[in-house]
Amino acid sequence: MLTDNQDAYGHLIADYYDGKEDALEIVEREDGFITASPVHPQIYFAEYSDWPEHQQRAMAYATGRILDIGSGAGRHALYLQERGHEVLGIDNSPMAIQLCRRRGLKHAQVMPITRISSNLGTFDTLLMMGSNFGLCGSFKRARWLLKRFATLTTDTATIIAETRNPYLTPDPSHLAYHQWNRERDRMGGQIRIRVRYRHYTTPWFDYLFVSKPEMEEILHGTGWRVDGYLDADTSVYVAILKKLG
Repeated sequence: MLTDNQDAYGHLIADYYDGKEDALEIVEREDGFITASPVHPQIYFAEYSDWPEHQQRAMAYATGRILDIGSGAGRHALYLQERGHEVLGIDNSPMAIQLCRRRGLKHAQVMPITRISSNLGTFDTLLMMGSNFGLCGSFKRARWLLKRFATLTTDTATIIAETRNPYLTPDPSHLAYHQWNRERDRMGGQIRIRVRYRHYTTPWFDYLFVSKPEMEEILHGTGWRVDGYLDADTSVYVAILKKLG
């Protein structure tokens, strides 16, 4: 669990929710690349009508009991809860989970993705929106997690996994980083970053972006298959993953 000084994202969204409109997230990559997050905090609180179309369409695939992995401020979990689903939101950010509860999410728990286990019960849907397939971190850990997910889901379960194709960029600094990753036997879109907000700084962590062929390579032998893709106008897409019978 993150300490308070490490909970940069949680403090960011809590401050924005409480009226600090100039809250700004800074992302630092291991190669020295530093940028303001392209995601404005407002998006974490957007109503369904303001979501991108591919995210709206993705909600139609959510059924039964739902685990929202990396729930953040809870916008997806709250939307599905309002439609009668039992939703458990988890996040490694204590402040984010506090905020989910403040906003009315009935079930929310501080937990990193690596601690997910059958102790949480059985789920029909795993939700990984906000590009949160990236929380899988690496090729090896993604396969380990997907196999674990198969043990805590029903036979007809679905994973709704948002990510982005990292290679659809003309930016030389990103392309050079992809190549450096490959030279280190990492996936091109496996980025090592930390997040800063005011005087809060997260530990370094790996976040994984994958192309569609890479997604399918990761899934092979894990008990999951791609049932379809929902594309955005950008490099972002949602993979609808179904459990193999």
